[in-house]
Amino acid sequence: MTTRHLLDIDDLSASELETILERAERYKRAQHQGESHEDLPGQTLGMIFQKPSTRTRVSFETGMTQLGGHAVFLGADDIQLGRGEPLKDTARTLSRYVDAVMARVFKHENIEVLAEYSSVPIVNGLTDDAHPCQTLADLLTIREQQGGSSSDAFDGVSAAWVGDGNNVAQSFAIGAALAGIDLTVATPAGYGIDDEVVDRVADLGGHLTTTTDPVEAVADTDVVYTDVWISMGQEDERDVRMDNFEGFQVNADLLEHAPNASVMHCLPAHRGEEISDGVIEGDRSIVFDQAENRLHAQKALLSWLLE
Repeated sequence: MTTRHLLDIDDLSASELETILERAERYKRAQHQGESHEDLPGQTLGMIFQKPSTRTRVSFETGMTQLGGHAVFLGADDIQLGRGEPLKDTARTLSRYVDAVMARVFKHENIEVLAEYSSVPIVNGLTDDAHPCQTLADLLTIREQQGGSSSDAFDGVSAAWVGDGNNVAQSFAIGAALAGIDLTVATPAGYGIDDEVVDRVADLGGHLTTTTDPVEAVADTDVVYTDVWISMGQEDERDVRMDNFEGFQVNADLLEHAPNASVMHCLPAHRGEEISDGVIEGDRSIVFDQAENRLHAQKALLSWLLE
């Protein structure tokens, strides 16, 4: 049997995505009702972290506990990766110890090497190019907002991404195409999503529009989504980016053009930069529902990969 991995969101088919979202909804209901859902008893998730994390680490570790399993934190300086061990050796060794591996790394090719040499499922917890687990949570959140447990919950839904065309934006664009969400991406010139991602969206039959005008992007949309302008490793670009992203803040003025839109952010947020404090704390914000849904979506993913 071929080992299943999740390196980017389009490793899933549309029907597989639907299956995982339905399972996530069941897990969320079970947790909120205090019902046990220990579907992975005795199984272990290895968690490799080259980048720091709050939501990714806690949600995966908690998720495995709730599923009846166990998670092992493996920081880059805690294992032999930090001393130069080849990734392929780490992958083959961990495959003898654990049932799945989640890795949060810098280069996307590193997650691909882990998957190539692993005999257990590899989950991309974030790379510089993609963040598929965030996209699962995003789609679960939009589904809840637009009708809940229904395969047609995404019908007629439109979303806008405002800000940097980063790894989160790229995975969300592909995920939106899989789900059938019309997406408009507004970025400053030179900060758009990769052409290769645009092509993948087109191959999936997605409806993607790109613009440099945030007002055009958000007009009458159902969801407005943003993320930080300065990601990890880009700190030396701060002054240039702050100038180039002027006018792209998600704030009350921008949302006047999207009077019915919910607002999303993958966190952590730089309040006062890409999003105003008033918006993130406002009644249209679903940011913390989105954060919670990392837990439920990842439990669903792990149980699906390991069933």
